[in-house]
Amino acid sequence: MNQTPEQTARDNIDKQLRACGWLIQDLKGIRLQAGIGVAVREYPTEQGPADYILFVEGKPVGVIEAKREDLGFKLTTVEEQSGGYAVSKLKYLNNEPLPFIYESTGIITRFTDCRDPKPRAREVFSFHRPESLRDWSKVSKSLRQRLQNLPQLDSQGFRDCQIKALANLDLSFKNNCPRALIQMATGAGKTFTAITAIYRLIKFAHVSRVLFLVDTKNLGEQAEQEFMAYLPNDDNRKFTELYNVQRLKSNYVATDSQVCISTIQRLYSILKGEEMDESAEEINPAEARWDKREPVPVVYNPKLPIEFFDVIIIDECHRSIYNLWKQVLDYFDAFLIGLTATPDKRTFGFFNQNVVSEYTHEEAVADGVNVGYDVFIIETEISKKGSAIWQGEWVDRRERLSRKKRWEQLDENFTYTGKDLDRVVVNPSQIRAIIRTFKDRLPQIFPERKEVPKTLIFAKDDSHADDIIQIVREEFGEGNQFCKKVTYKAEEDPKSILAQFRNDYYPRVAVTVDMIATGTDVRPLECLVFMRDVKSKNYFEQMKGRGTRTITLDDLRKVTPSATYTKDHFVIIDAVGVTKSTKTDSRPLERNPSVPLKDLLTAVAVGARDEDLFTSLAGRLARLEQIMTAQEKQQFSEKAQGKSISQVVKNLLGAYDPDNIENKALTELAEPSDHLPGEAELAAAQEDLMKIAAAPFTGDLNAFIDNVRKIHEQVIDNINIDTLDFAGWDQEAKDKATELAQEFAAYLETNKDEITALQIYYNQPYRRRDITEKMIKDVLNLIKTDKPALAPLRVWKAYEQLDKIVGGSPKTELTALVALIRRITGLDQILTPYDKTVDRNFQDWIFKRHAGAGEKFTTEQMAWLHMMKDHIAISFHLDREDFDYDPFNAQGGLGKAWQLFGDKTEEIIEELNEVLVA
Repeated sequence: MNQTPEQTARDNIDKQLRACGWLIQDLKGIRLQAGIGVAVREYPTEQGPADYILFVEGKPVGVIEAKREDLGFKLTTVEEQSGGYAVSKLKYLNNEPLPFIYESTGIITRFTDCRDPKPRAREVFSFHRPESLRDWSKVSKSLRQRLQNLPQLDSQGFRDCQIKALANLDLSFKNNCPRALIQMATGAGKTFTAITAIYRLIKFAHVSRVLFLVDTKNLGEQAEQEFMAYLPNDDNRKFTELYNVQRLKSNYVATDSQVCISTIQRLYSILKGEEMDESAEEINPAEARWDKREPVPVVYNPKLPIEFFDVIIIDECHRSIYNLWKQVLDYFDAFLIGLTATPDKRTFGFFNQNVVSEYTHEEAVADGVNVGYDVFIIETEISKKGSAIWQGEWVDRRERLSRKKRWEQLDENFTYTGKDLDRVVVNPSQIRAIIRTFKDRLPQIFPERKEVPKTLIFAKDDSHADDIIQIVREEFGEGNQFCKKVTYKAEEDPKSILAQFRNDYYPRVAVTVDMIATGTDVRPLECLVFMRDVKSKNYFEQMKGRGTRTITLDDLRKVTPSATYTKDHFVIIDAVGVTKSTKTDSRPLERNPSVPLKDLLTAVAVGARDEDLFTSLAGRLARLEQIMTAQEKQQFSEKAQGKSISQVVKNLLGAYDPDNIENKALTELAEPSDHLPGEAELAAAQEDLMKIAAAPFTGDLNAFIDNVRKIHEQVIDNINIDTLDFAGWDQEAKDKATELAQEFAAYLETNKDEITALQIYYNQPYRRRDITEKMIKDVLNLIKTDKPALAPLRVWKAYEQLDKIVGGSPKTELTALVALIRRITGLDQILTPYDKTVDRNFQDWIFKRHAGAGEKFTTEQMAWLHMMKDHIAISFHLDREDFDYDPFNAQGGLGKAWQLFGDKTEEIIEELNEVLVA
């Protein structure tokens, strides 16, 4: 009471110092041996008394200049004063300049390490521990000094975009930029790039500890696997053999780990000193819409001091680093490095617009790092317009949880829209129409495939997913293993199903709600079916990103044996208009006050504590109790640690009831007395009440509540049969195909005088018989180096949407290239696989040879002619030397050919070289 602002500031500074492990002493009572770190008030210097001099193990190392709270905006102006104390001599001591300088109001604290190349003050959450200043003092160079001389990257095996990102990140560290953003398309290797950076920081800059921050448990598990698989260029040991990597599964953080992997939710709970249910890590917190007016602030945690991490890598940083969660990042005194494929305006702002890598999906496709996509539209009548069931009709009503059905006659007309589907009403015919159309059009979408390509279907919720799975199995005539659900609520281990989907033949189709919507790598995936709409632009881009991964033909054939060419694109099946609907750039900061119950539950589960949150949740639960059955109330109690709904509601409201808080505080007093609890006792009592109120809200109870609160029953419309309105390639896909075909033709035209094979096709058609396999390879290699986006198989796919292609798919990339050149130069009016062209010309030649009374080829001669034809169909030209190799040498080689054809052998070879390529 009656303290001056200066005294209040010093009290707050003292409190923070003690929390950080410092002893506070006055000069008169100084005893430096009392602890590792001692902060001495009003220590005299050549420039006058310093507010605090910091001693570590008896030696002066730092200074604190204290200012009152309302001067926080002027802290930069006192840097000269604090710096003066740091370089002046302390009374009684012949000290060197002090390296560590703080300016603080007790609310705002700024820190400068004078050992840095260009010492620059930065704001910190609190003070550093004395043990840290001791350790820093023992090394000759500060971290920022060590970051000045990172060696050049050994870039063998790296992509250009990764090399650029790492080089620019090195420069960012060198310039002491506190934040940096790596924007890199999905599939381009963001995590690999980040692990490389971490490896270099630990090995060369001697960074003590790095935090790899994610926002879902699934992403954390994937990151852990990538660390385990990472093999550096300069060592034959894996990363995890060289350094300790810990993925946090509880509040225990190992101090001997060089890398910690954690969700931002768990780190928030650790900083608050609370345990967290693991289920709270399954959901991306950015999807929860509870936006508290006053987020519960994190406080200093001595088990996790602000300097615990030197660098923080934030995966999918566009999602969960704002509002409540930003506190976690503000707490640590660390470099912040963001990773994302889809940044928005907030992301650029948060990372100070220091973008060290910009590598878009379009660039990745052009470089062959990612594959592009085509859109196939499926529109049905009921999907667009909904339907109606008239009064008097008998319908099924199905409980959402048990899926138990009952038969009921409608007492009024029931009308529904397309948006009501799979929520208020389920029309199996509508789902079946989409799945049946997908099945029927597969030969058009993926020609010459014997099996369904690996397909991921996005459903609206778990109930919708179950309906889709049943109908997929029925329509394709397959069993359980053909189509499975991959969600957190799947009875079978979702990670096991995901591994099967990625590596095994079955399942061919996976149905998900959100588990593998983002951040999950399934390289053989070739088809995404959207049966739910998405309003977020970023979320939609992330979902599309599941299909962009490249895969070699050999690896693709391990799970899709009938694949005849490498994955050069994927297909989006749009059954709900998702590619046309309006998308928002990011969720606005001011949100609709009507927050979904699911988001209130998630907020409590991840540690949010707010009066509006507790009262809102209490009100929702009280209303929910009115419609729950006795059996559901019993289930609630079993999942809520034995508490009834009314008890849970009472605890939520009681956590902010002043009388309840006071009574709790009185019961906690050591002995009964007339003494009223003080602020500290009341705050502790309320903290206990909030913990008690929040305790039941585990993932199990939250999932139960979320399902129960939904409409208890859905109407099953088995009356209205859906019909197909349209199924075909999206016009935009056709436009892209036209643009690609034109670009390919222009490229050939530009280079027609530079490459021998193109010179012959364009200018010397009579020399086509001289075309060799090497000449065609030269063209292919130039395209791959110069214009990888014009890969022949990709251009072939474009022509499939524009031309009526005769004869199916090409056998090889080389034969695809020759067929495309023939089509563009006018030799073929319709794109035709080169082997089919050779077959046709061979048949014409044989027919002419056998016409009239002339000599006919024998059966043995015909077998040899077919071998020659097949060789030309693949290698474009037949030479005498080719007879020394398979398949000719196994049949007797050139000598056998001479036995069969005699002195006409050379003539036949030359004639075939000319006629078959006509």
